[in-house]
Amino acid sequence: MSADLHCHTKLSNSSMGIDDLLVLAAKRGVDTLAITDRDCQAGNVRAKIIGERKGINVLPGVELSCTDAKRNKTVLILCYLSDSPDRLEGLCRRNIIARKKASQFMILKIAQRFPITSELVVKCATGSTAVFEAHIMHSLMECGLTDRIYGDLYRELFDPESPDNVIVQPKYSSPAEVIEAIHEAGGVAVLARPGDDIELVEELAKAGLDGIEVWHPSHTEEQVEALRKTAAKLKLLSIGGSDFRGMYSQNSVSVGDIVTPESDLKALMSYKSKMKKKAAAAAKQEEASK
Repeated sequence: MSADLHCHTKLSNSSMGIDDLLVLAAKRGVDTLAITDRDCQAGNVRAKIIGERKGINVLPGVELSCTDAKRNKTVLILCYLSDSPDRLEGLCRRNIIARKKASQFMILKIAQRFPITSELVVKCATGSTAVFEAHIMHSLMECGLTDRIYGDLYRELFDPESPDNVIVQPKYSSPAEVIEAIHEAGGVAVLARPGDDIELVEELAKAGLDGIEVWHPSHTEEQVEALRKTAAKLKLLSIGGSDFRGMYSQNSVSVGDIVTPESDLKALMSYKSKMKKKAAAAAKQEEASK
C-alpha cells in the first residue's frame, strides 16, 4: 500500500491540476492520496470522484496557515478526515485574504526592482485561490530574469536571512486556535514538516495536536528518527507525504516518493473512532463518580 498524504494542486501553490495529479498518482502506484491545498478545500470533492474512477482512495484534507507569535514565523497544520469541512471555510477565507494582502505588498516591492507587473504575476497564478512566492518567481522566469523557481534570486527575495528580502508576513490565527477549529470541524490536526523544532511539537501536543508529519522531503534521516521518537513519546500520529507541488516543488520529488507506512495509515484511519470511544468512556466514568 502506498499512501502519500501531502499533495497540492493548482488551487493553491502547485503547478499541476487535480486531474493530472491523480493520473500521475495512478501511474506511480499510489493508492491512497490526500489533497492538502493551502487554506483551500475546493478540490476535495472533485478529487474524490476522479480518484474513485482510478482506484485511488482520496482523503479529504487541507493545510491551514497559522502564525507562531513566539517564534515569529508561519506554521502549517494539516487537517484530515473532517466531518464538517464547512466549519473551516471561514478560517480558510480569512487566511486567503491575509495572504492576498501580503502578496500585493511583495509584488509592489519586487516591481520597483524588476520589470514585472502585477497583471503578469496574477496570470501566472491563474487557477489558484491566492498568489504564492512560486507564482512571483514564475513571472520572473517568464521575463527571463531567472531560469528556476528556487535559486539565488528566490533566496535573495524570500529568505528571511537575506538583507534584500521582500517578505511581508501575513497575520493568521495562532496554532492553538487552528487546532481547536479543526477539532470543532471533526478533523485530525497534524503539524506539517516540523523539522527539528521538537519544542514546538511538545507545545502543540499540549494544545491538542493529534499528529506530526514525520516523513517529508526536507527532513534529514536524523530529523525523521527524532520525530518518530517524539511522536511515540507524546502518543501522536505519524504521517508522511511528498508535499508535491509540480514544478513548484522545493525539492526534486514526485507523488509517492515520500509515503506514510501502512501501520501509521491504519492508525490515522481508526484514530477518530478510538478518540470517540475514549471520550465516551471518560464521560461514563465521570457520570458514575457523581
